Amino acid sequence: MISIALKPRLIPPYGGELVNLLTCGEERLELLEESRHLPGVPLSARSLCDLELLATGAFSPLDRFLGKSDYDRVLTEMRLKNGVLFPIPVTLPIDEAALPKGCESITLIDTHNRALAILHIEEVFSYDPQREARLVLGTTDPCHPLIQEMAGWGKVYLSGEMRVIDLPGHADHPELRLTPAQVRQRLEGMGNANVVAFQTRNPMHRIHEELTKRAAQAVNGSLLLHPVVGLTKPGDVDYLTRIQIYQVLVGKYYDPGCTLLSLLPLAMRLAGPREAVWHAIIRRNYGATHFIVGRDHAGPGKDGRGEPFYGPYEAQLLIEQYSSEIGVHPVEFKELVYLADEDRYEEVDQVREGQRVFSISGTQVRQEYLAKGKPLPEWFTRPEVADILQGAFAQVPH
Repeated sequence: MISIALKPRLIPPYGGELVNLLTCGEERLELLEESRHLPGVPLSARSLCDLELLATGAFSPLDRFLGKSDYDRVLTEMRLKNGVLFPIPVTLPIDEAALPKGCESITLIDTHNRALAILHIEEVFSYDPQREARLVLGTTDPCHPLIQEMAGWGKVYLSGEMRVIDLPGHADHPELRLTPAQVRQRLEGMGNANVVAFQTRNPMHRIHEELTKRAAQAVNGSLLLHPVVGLTKPGDVDYLTRIQIYQVLVGKYYDPGCTLLSLLPLAMRLAGPREAVWHAIIRRNYGATHFIVGRDHAGPGKDGRGEPFYGPYEAQLLIEQYSSEIGVHPVEFKELVYLADEDRYEEVDQVREGQRVFSISGTQVRQEYLAKGKPLPEWFTRPEVADILQGAFAQVPH
């Protein structure tokens, strides 16, 4: 009898299967022709991100922008109308005056008037941005970046069946812009059932490297480095610089047999705990069973009183509360510090009295190192990363 070893299977997508709204072949050509005879409605940068992730199944089980009954229940209960947990409303705001009268379908277009999808209009409904902000973000403070943005949104939401002709175009890094299906295929090839995902919108330094390697070892699985390259927090390091850093690190310092770098074109809401649960659901659709959650995950910074919008561990607690339901378990982002005399990193609560600890804040990086052309120490960041950051800093007016 011959025994055949089967590779472990990845966790199924959230809801059981990946949504795929992309058309191909003759159907796509027919849709493209149909789109030329329909009114075109341009999408914002945020809606372009949402369209892409709806089309590829990253938001599974969603197959459209939310209708009113789903929207209302997501706001009040973090659930779709069928009871499935989904904490963030994915909606399509439109200026009602720009909506063509009497049209049953419209073509969704990008800023270059390129047809991306045909949407059959089933619902047009008004919404209260203050109520949405209060329920989803937990605040109506105008210092929150999304609340500032919502002030310029169209006053109605649109929903209906959507058939996608093409994904939004990207001029950079097509080899890293992997769909959930493509990521799953590559992770399957690594042969691990467990996958831990790491989201970042910042450059990665030695502490992040250590943390992610420890997390992959702890779950005995693969590591998905999944940085956000859609809309992030205002003032973040530009994503092209960040991608350079991620590529160098993955290419030189990670095990290629169990590490995958893929870009996520997500438009963040900076909704703190709710958004952390959403991020975990998205990562399940990419094949993750575990998700690294840091302090103040998806937080926007400080409110109008100078206080953080969310508590440092609220996101971790909310994911833990729903982890069995969403099938993704949080890996706590434990604060690591560098022990100078031992040349290693240690969890801050494990540091003994008398041990010399080194640390550098983000402000120090900018003001004491980059601004003065002073090299960042190798215990803090890889030399290649330091060079990339110094080059990027030099190109920005200060």
